[in-house]
Amino acid sequence: MSDVVLDREFSPSLLAPGFEDVLSAYAERSARARSACPAFRTLAYGKHPDEVLDHFPLQEPDAPLHVFIHGGHWQELSKDESSFAALDFLARGNGFVALNYGLAPRRSLEELVSSAHRALCWIRDNAGALGTRPDAVHASGSSAGAHLLAMACCLDEQSPGDRPPLASACLISGTYDLDPLRKSYVNNVLGLDEQRARALSPLHELPCRARRLVVVRAEHETDEYVRQHKVFCAAARKMGHQVESVVVAGTNHFDVVFGLGDPTSPLGAAVLADVGSR
Repeated sequence: MSDVVLDREFSPSLLAPGFEDVLSAYAERSARARSACPAFRTLAYGKHPDEVLDHFPLQEPDAPLHVFIHGGHWQELSKDESSFAALDFLARGNGFVALNYGLAPRRSLEELVSSAHRALCWIRDNAGALGTRPDAVHASGSSAGAHLLAMACCLDEQSPGDRPPLASACLISGTYDLDPLRKSYVNNVLGLDEQRARALSPLHELPCRARRLVVVRAEHETDEYVRQHKVFCAAARKMGHQVESVVVAGTNHFDVVFGLGDPTSPLGAAVLADVGSR
């Protein structure tokens, strides 16, 4: 595909009229969640100032914990807009974490991947203090966050240590092969060459270290996001993963995540399956 075509393919807003209102809703719902949860707190998981997370605990011990990694083409948004699903998870017996990792170009993509992996390790290492168990940590990521979560799980596979794998990983509308993206406008900020793009592509780093892998996309995505979803599902299955593939009807790249903690949504049903939600 030409650079012009790839610019369109990596512009999901073209198929999401009113997406700015969705981004505003992220922030509004997240602020509401922080106000409604007296036990909410911000914690550091690493030494970099951007390596912090917002934690929404339950009073019950050993509750499942869901970690959400936001999108934004690795250059927009933060944890502050990423707690929109917190109250849904709390109402169903799950703690919630919204992850911050910093943004490009101030941080390299390698640093963002490292932060995502560091956060997931820290959460499992501190599971008791967070009101959960090391083997009850679930995670999801949207768009760029899906890429970071997939890469973090691949890093976990390469150096698992004593930690259990993630109980589940849900990848939503992600980019898993960065080579096409390298030829689009998105790379103006990331600055990837061919070698780095391949090394940072989950498609080429499988398997992921997660007991359960759910790969999701919205119905209304560009052809490239549809292709990436199909290719990654096929590659993960070839590597031995039991992959649940979900396409959420009537949604786009931005609003698909609103079903995350809702068991009546195809996305929420997949995420909350076997988690012990109430």
